[in-house]
Amino acid sequence: MPSSRDMILNRIRSALPQSSPLPDLAAVTNWQTFADPISQFATILKLVGGEAVQVKNLAEADAHLRAQDHWASGKIRISVVPGVGDSTIDMTAIDDPHELKNVDFAVLQGHFAVAENAAIWATDDPLKHRVLYFIPQHVAIVVPASEVVNNLHEAYDRMTVGKHAFAGFISGPSKTADIEQSLVIGAHGARSLIVYLVNDLR
Repeated sequence: MPSSRDMILNRIRSALPQSSPLPDLAAVTNWQTFADPISQFATILKLVGGEAVQVKNLAEADAHLRAQDHWASGKIRISVVPGVGDSTIDMTAIDDPHELKNVDFAVLQGHFAVAENAAIWATDDPLKHRVLYFIPQHVAIVVPASEVVNNLHEAYDRMTVGKHAFAGFISGPSKTADIEQSLVIGAHGARSLIVYLVNDLR
């Protein structure tokens, strides 16, 4: 005689809905696109609390960064993008990521950005500790301006699943609005995000 567990599972299996075939994405031709993806990215990023700055080169990004109050007042800063900002500590000498808990500002690298939702694809390529995407008080991410795609469908075509120990989309600073219906920026992570869209960057 079957056990009660088997009886329950058999009844669940017998009541499962019929599966549906997956859609043929190759046949879809009306993916959302934008006349100016960079402008759309900047608009959406502003809506979620971030700032997009389009610059000609890394030198312009560096000049803009150094004019920011959060950067100037930051005692512990890390940059993994040569030519943009500088580091006050040697990250390669840090083995325990908990030692990065007091980082004030981090300048990081993004691979590409998505116009429809202002997301940036980031991986652990240039980083020893992935926590730097989340734990600093303020974050700047450098992305080639030529690498702003229209939508997530285009973004998925650029992703290589399984290549990285860490990879993900980042959009805007940390925020929450589930406490008394009040939007709080920096609730669980970075309090600000600047995205530098660099024209002369490959």
